Amino acid sequence: MKLTLGFSTCPNDTFIFDAMVHKKVDTEGLNFELILGDVEELNRNAFEGSVDITKLSYHAFAYVAEKYKLLTSGSALGRKNGPLLISKRKINRDEISGLKVAIPGKYTTANLLFSIVFPDVKEKKEYLFSEIESAILDGEMDAGVIIHENRFTYQKKGLKSIIDLGENWEEKTGHPIPLGGIVIRRNLDIKIQEKVNRVLKRSVEFAFNNPNSSYTYVKKYAQELEDDVIKKHIDLYVNQFTENLGEEGKSAIKKLYEVASKEGIISPVRDDIFVD
Repeated sequence: MKLTLGFSTCPNDTFIFDAMVHKKVDTEGLNFELILGDVEELNRNAFEGSVDITKLSYHAFAYVAEKYKLLTSGSALGRKNGPLLISKRKINRDEISGLKVAIPGKYTTANLLFSIVFPDVKEKKEYLFSEIESAILDGEMDAGVIIHENRFTYQKKGLKSIIDLGENWEEKTGHPIPLGGIVIRRNLDIKIQEKVNRVLKRSVEFAFNNPNSSYTYVKKYAQELEDDVIKKHIDLYVNQFTENLGEEGKSAIKKLYEVASKEGIISPVRDDIFVD
């Protein structure tokens, strides 16, 4: 059986998906047609319902929970790995509502976490995540919300952290930070959903046990990144929650939707959201 599969070209995704797309593990008869893209592209594909399995932001999932369910493997969720709000100069928190702020996509979890803390910001502009630093340095934007490997590069470019949005989330809720997850279409047979969950878990376990096996595949899509940045990226976003969300991970995701709906940012999300 062939299923469409979407994920990003970021090192954490290519690292965990390498084994299943290259048949290094038992895929139980499943084959995959790949759709690679930036996280916001993947979010929009999910809105269209045009892909069977896809990575997406947890923010975006709030809008497609009627079409998709979350797999318990493959998530980017953890501690001390959330988005940062950065700028060229030191900025006080009471100034932020009047700034022009670059975001890595309307439906990214980074924007959701930013909106929870700073709901009054009116001037936000979407950029590809890798272009946000330049937008600030060039003076197009006053500040920006950064994700992915930019956490490791912004200081070298003379930019400053204003607030760690992930750290703020952890302090306020006690939960790890839900960033992105893997979803599968609800209208697929439950046995197929469970099979995909097993195969992905197997792929993540293989990646953990054979960390160098995916190097060529990861490097293919991260050519501009130095090896140490790639390793830091993977170490930051791939962890025990990637193998299995567990009750702690599931609780964090539900807490995100509870807080965001209470703030009026999203509508309440249904309860049956996981493929167990």
